[in-house]
Amino acid sequence: MHWLLHLFPVSSLGLVFAAVFLAPPGPPQADHADAPYVLVLGIAQDGGVPQAGATPSSARESDEFQRYVVSLAVVDPETGDRWMFEATPDFPAQLRALDRIAPARARPALQGIFLTHAHMGHYTGLMHLGHEAMGARGIPVYAMPEMAEFLRTNGPWSQLVRLENITVHLLQDAVPVELNERLSVTPLVVPHRQEYSEVVGYRIQGPERSVLFIPDIDRWDAWDRVGHRIEDALADVDVAYLDGTFFADREVGGRDMSSFPHPFITTTMERLGALPEDQRAKVRFIHLNHTNPALHASSPARAAIIRAGFSVAEELERVPLGKAGPPR
Repeated sequence: MHWLLHLFPVSSLGLVFAAVFLAPPGPPQADHADAPYVLVLGIAQDGGVPQAGATPSSARESDEFQRYVVSLAVVDPETGDRWMFEATPDFPAQLRALDRIAPARARPALQGIFLTHAHMGHYTGLMHLGHEAMGARGIPVYAMPEMAEFLRTNGPWSQLVRLENITVHLLQDAVPVELNERLSVTPLVVPHRQEYSEVVGYRIQGPERSVLFIPDIDRWDAWDRVGHRIEDALADVDVAYLDGTFFADREVGGRDMSSFPHPFITTTMERLGALPEDQRAKVRFIHLNHTNPALHASSPARAAIIRAGFSVAEELERVPLGKAGPPR
């Protein structure tokens, strides 16, 4: 099934964006109010948009155009449970947005946080769980072994462990974690800069539908060499949030970016371009750098992505994990 999404930008997570869907003929799909769903809380690369030090010389770098650092939430309305993927520098605003959309019914505020790796945009928001801020008690933090050791042995993160603001739960590559009877999460090791920890993406499985989340990867062909193919992973899910850090080469100051550890959106589209429409329509690019022209719905880059049958993630969009339609 192919869906063409027209998504409009918002200035902050406090505003819900508008979405218009063009669907093929047939009866509308049910949207079950109690079905679990994935909620996008941020789409930007680690530095956010606008990025610190950026010159506000265009709409792309203006204070009026804001995007938060990449993060997802999983919400189960039936139980009231909520999980976050990544603890970003924008954690306070993202938790407030989650509270507005799916208020916490009981303590703890979160049933868990899943981390992908130890780069600044993906874990530093944990600081807000400490006694200087939330003073959280025993929030489960799910991490791979090297990431877990990094948290336990490096301050100030080790203080969160020592004071039991967080409890670290170890993950294993390709081993599912059962969240409840309807939800599970499977970490998938991916090749990416590993200065401090291994790097993973996640497959989020709901009662009927599933989501792939890979915000950072060096190259798709590097994943091929360790026994994974993005085409196979894509065929096994309903929606895929994939690394869209940079749109194309020369995007950053006209530099040769061939050594940058991210696949260009153009490269990913070229690789996946021969797939059927319904497979391409699953891809929603995320983790966009502040230089990425695809951030803007009216840009030629965004038009090229849509024309090729792919999409760009938008903040506050939801992916139902039950019997329901596409992101909305």
